[in-house]
Amino acid sequence: MPFNLTRSALALIVVCGLAVVPTAEALPGGFRESTALVGLELPTVVRFSPDGRIFVAEKSGLIKLYDGFDDVDPTIFADLRTEVYNFWDHGLLGMELAPDFPTDPRVYVLYSRDAEIGGAAPRWGRAGNTYDNCPSPPGPLDDGCLTSGRLAVLTANGDQASAEHTLIDDWCSQFPSHSIGDIEFGVDGMLYASGGDGASYSFVDYGQAGHPANPCGDPPGGVGTLLRPPSAEGGALRSQDLRSGVDPTGLDGTVIRIDPDSGGAAPGNPIASSDDENSRRIVAYGLRNPFRIARRPGTGELWIGDVGWVTWEEIDEVSPGRLENFGWPCREGPNPNSAYSSLGLRVCRDLSESRHFAQPRLTYRHGRKIAGESCSSAGSSISGLAFYPRSGHFPDSYDGALFFADYSRDCIWVIKLGPDGEPDTSHVIPFDERAATPVDLLVGPDGALYYPDIIGGRIQRIDHRNGNQSPVAQIVARPRSGDAPLHVQFNSDNSTDPGGGPLEVAWDLDDDGSFDDAVGDRYPQRTFTGGAHTVWLRVTDSSGLVDTVSIEILASEHHPQPRIDYPFGTYTVGRRIEFGGSAQDVEDGLLPASQLQWDLILRHCPDRCHSHPVRSFEGVAGGVFVAPDHEYPAHLVLRLTATDSQGLPGSTSVRIDPNTSELKVRAIEYAPSGRRKVPLKLSVGSQTGRSPLHITELRRSRVTITAPLREVYRGRTYRFVRWTDDGAASHEIGVIGAHRRVEAIYSSSAR
Repeated sequence: MPFNLTRSALALIVVCGLAVVPTAEALPGGFRESTALVGLELPTVVRFSPDGRIFVAEKSGLIKLYDGFDDVDPTIFADLRTEVYNFWDHGLLGMELAPDFPTDPRVYVLYSRDAEIGGAAPRWGRAGNTYDNCPSPPGPLDDGCLTSGRLAVLTANGDQASAEHTLIDDWCSQFPSHSIGDIEFGVDGMLYASGGDGASYSFVDYGQAGHPANPCGDPPGGVGTLLRPPSAEGGALRSQDLRSGVDPTGLDGTVIRIDPDSGGAAPGNPIASSDDENSRRIVAYGLRNPFRIARRPGTGELWIGDVGWVTWEEIDEVSPGRLENFGWPCREGPNPNSAYSSLGLRVCRDLSESRHFAQPRLTYRHGRKIAGESCSSAGSSISGLAFYPRSGHFPDSYDGALFFADYSRDCIWVIKLGPDGEPDTSHVIPFDERAATPVDLLVGPDGALYYPDIIGGRIQRIDHRNGNQSPVAQIVARPRSGDAPLHVQFNSDNSTDPGGGPLEVAWDLDDDGSFDDAVGDRYPQRTFTGGAHTVWLRVTDSSGLVDTVSIEILASEHHPQPRIDYPFGTYTVGRRIEFGGSAQDVEDGLLPASQLQWDLILRHCPDRCHSHPVRSFEGVAGGVFVAPDHEYPAHLVLRLTATDSQGLPGSTSVRIDPNTSELKVRAIEYAPSGRRKVPLKLSVGSQTGRSPLHITELRRSRVTITAPLREVYRGRTYRFVRWTDDGAASHEIGVIGAHRRVEAIYSSSAR
């Protein structure tokens, strides 16, 4: 995933009451944002059926089916949780309906699978569990938990799915990011699917990690073979597997085009003559994490949002019949990637010499504004692409425009067509500067732009007020909480119709899923017994357009009071940390362990913090975890949530800060005149810069240090001799003690 996900509960976001929308200034004039669906858990994809039904995929593997926006009690269309690996950025990330659904009742899904390629699921989780884990060892960022990807098809039988039929099992993945991505139908009915490289995001990964070594079996050699430069083709180099030609081709870091009936290569693919089935499927490769793809209407072009590593995000484009290599990991964005190219890897050397790689259509740098917008620039992960149709109700200037979203920046931009009728990528315009963790973009049948707010657990709608637009439902409730029995007065007067017409109102006051309470009453009242209750309002304008909103009523102020007894203080990577706690409730007394849930979150804070869910512990009063590794600055948050017999939650958390070490890495030349420092480019993990590098790391973390085998600097050629710890040019070290220094030794000669 392009993104570092957390569960909605971890972010403490509860969507209730009035729809939470950006300020008016966040969108261009005439546009407004509202909440279309709520009550979801990590939604990743939304799709609309022509018969009015709405499919929403959740990261865990659940697919929920709504009869419409006023449906408050969705059906579980499919439960794939046993097969799906829901951990960090892995999960059910892609879903698409057949082009003539529901006449053709097939629903296609793309997900991370809790098994090796061809293995039985679940391997790391438990059957039916919502959340999965990667134990230590092997450790999610150390040696990784081996998983795979699956493209499958479900057949709708009414509102239920039949057993899935597998089209492709592939996409070997070792680390908790860059797994599978998106699926999209072409204009000719063929199916596109994307997948990431399955490699580490925290260090230069050419396949050197794992027990056994090389668990994906990358060349040269197989499983158990320790890979080294220059011949290594594992890790991120899987994205270049199509170029090796001597081993079966994997699908990591590619976009494929297949027959949706068989899963085989689609007619007209660029390598139709190959003996290798996967090679015949591929239309684009050299991609790091092609999380989202979109077909440009009226053309056969496929546009790809590829999540970058250290420096660049990029949007790429593939034309019909062409095979494109976008260069990862030898290149990132428009430039060579020195962290990999400096290792003398044969794959990167050959690519550089051949220059057979494509340039992105658009790139933007991490840490910099794209178009002067007010969105955060702390980190980046492109997470949505959608072309606006020429027949939509947005102003004419948006016809054919490309919208793209960034999850980390909470932002959406638009690229309009230039005079030549092509997207003018030189002119990017901020569109939604207060978007809420978008992880996909889609134009709905009503012409509005939709996206899943994964952290908020909702589907957001952006539409334009010109013409007949949907009304906006809003509820005021007084009081919203109190001792039971609780008498509440409701008011719908803040609901509006952009067209200024009258609104019909209907309420669901008894939470039975039907808007049959207080029909036509703008000010209903109700008395609630103890517990949490959800009240819904539906408003309908004179043309039949509808909006709904919900509000939570708590008929008790006695939420459970959880308490974390331990741990407190600091942590060191790899150490076992015990935790324990309890919860008291006024009505229930001491709650049993079965009503407790613990969530361990790693917060990475290069500027603005974002979250990595590490693991969850359900139904226990205590336990133990191994402190995870990560790039600095980072810290842990351990959250305890208790739920009482009335369904009322209470949460508390403790922050645990890391012990740190100072790492100094520099290049040294041994010359007849003596030892001297040389400002050559070195890499520590994902950071590259000129020597010396002074970097703060978590104590006892593992980082990869990389020195170029050969570099020309100011007229002299420097050749790598050795590191002072006798490691290879690229190797992993442990950051032990408060300070550590490692030096790369070079010899030189005049050019």
